[in-house]
Amino acid sequence: MSVPPTSASHRATSRVARRTVLGAAGAVAAGAVITPTVMATTDDSEPAAAGPEDAGGGTTTETFPRTRAEAARGEAPVEAAFPIGYIGVAWGGSDETTGGGIRLRDADGGQGAWKPLGDGGCSVANGGGVLISADQAAGYELKAPDGATGLRSLALDTRHGPRRKVRVPTDPTRVRGVEYLSRAAWGADEKLRFKADGTENSPTAFYPFQTLTVHHTAMANDDPDPAATVRAIYQLHAVTNDWGDIGYHFLIDEEGRIYEGRYSGDDGMPAHDKDGKVVTAFHVGGFNSGNLGIALLGTFTEQGPKEPAREALTRLVRVLVRLHGVDPQARVTYTNPVNGVQKEVPEISGHRDWMATECPGAVMYQELDRLRTSVAAARR
Repeated sequence: MSVPPTSASHRATSRVARRTVLGAAGAVAAGAVITPTVMATTDDSEPAAAGPEDAGGGTTTETFPRTRAEAARGEAPVEAAFPIGYIGVAWGGSDETTGGGIRLRDADGGQGAWKPLGDGGCSVANGGGVLISADQAAGYELKAPDGATGLRSLALDTRHGPRRKVRVPTDPTRVRGVEYLSRAAWGADEKLRFKADGTENSPTAFYPFQTLTVHHTAMANDDPDPAATVRAIYQLHAVTNDWGDIGYHFLIDEEGRIYEGRYSGDDGMPAHDKDGKVVTAFHVGGFNSGNLGIALLGTFTEQGPKEPAREALTRLVRVLVRLHGVDPQARVTYTNPVNGVQKEVPEISGHRDWMATECPGAVMYQELDRLRTSVAAARR
């Protein structure tokens, strides 16, 4: 999990330049455009915004819970007016979770045992962050990690809130034959991308593809409701972190379902514009523009992903490598197109190749060679 930039200037740089890109971008070839993704969301009192498929059908209405959130600061005990499904915890000053802890409180006032905030997180420089499954707790208490400053937390319910209507594509959406869940299909509330005055918080910016980075979300494995988890990550990234959207381009759950991440418009492939450029997201602070981020749901410090997730990652990366015409086994010099900063990395990298973090977990990081080899073999 990434956390908020530590300054306004860092945030501005991140919004336009946060992912690394190798300069060989190709336009989307004929046939690469997928079924248009419909992203309109609404509640009972609001008309749905028009989408590309609305005029000719092709969508069905589904309902999703509206996310409920309560923010807090510091170590004082927190209670929420709803069952807490997730707790987002973020801080500055230290990338470590050492010394940090959390204990949950149930509806009857019973206190759980103190547990560490976790390890293997997906953090950025000069700060850390975790998103913790809370098992429908009524409240919680925190201890800040050693050296942490500005401790803040967010109680989230992405499963039981008031229902809202969402128009979802009737047919499966695919990127060059690989099926994925559109933003609408996992329940993204597009209103979260906008400020109170109606302006887009983080307007889309597109740059030629350079590299691809693999993450893990450092959350519980065996997730019973991964779509709810994706909505929690979205709320944390878009609103709490003030990024205006989810930080990844794609996410993959343990059963191999692929989720569309960062919004990129309605006129091309997910994560791309109609010319095949990559939308800048928020997954590697300072190296984002042209760097496409894929996050596996779960923690892979001591175990690898399940086979369906591993296969889905391979299929998706294979499609992206073919689309952009790059060598999956190469090392490249990424050049930030915004500020010219360079870094030598593998074409298919792990988050830890960019900065000090455990992400994507020790076991998953070791599997990246296998991923590169599998993708390369399919190109021959």
